[in-house]
Amino acid sequence: MATALVLIDLMPRIVALPVEPHSGDDVLRRCTQLATAFRATDRPVVLVRVERPNVPTQPPGSDLVEGLAQPGDVLVVKRTIGAFHGTDLHEQLRQRGVTTLVLAGLVTTMGIESTARAASDLGYDLEFVEDAMSGLATDEHEMAVRRTFPRFGRVRTTADYL
Repeated sequence: MATALVLIDLMPRIVALPVEPHSGDDVLRRCTQLATAFRATDRPVVLVRVERPNVPTQPPGSDLVEGLAQPGDVLVVKRTIGAFHGTDLHEQLRQRGVTTLVLAGLVTTMGIESTARAASDLGYDLEFVEDAMSGLATDEHEMAVRRTFPRFGRVRTTADYL
């Protein structure tokens, strides 16, 4: 039974959004720390980014933040809000024996929550890193981490993994 870190939408154009209560730069810094800790113990790191469907070119800043992806990471491109629909994420995780997902990234009530709901439906155990994610508004983020996420799994902090 393995645990994987799943980082959602850490792309320059999303990291630059005015998110709350943690800035995009703070979320990115904590996610980078988490990824380093997971890699150091040979646990999978999954990096998910979104592409807009049916457009000839993606907006500037649509790749992952430079330097985030490392050899051996699992890279997933989604075209919906959540990371499972229409991707091979579930297969990639099953091939690695993953049963627990640690979720972080941007944005709390969008990509992270949508991915968490699908992951729960697929039978994964879930952990949420509250200070390594942020929302479009503080009250939305707080509602998710205080009320919604505890119904799906454990809410933790970056320090719990370092």
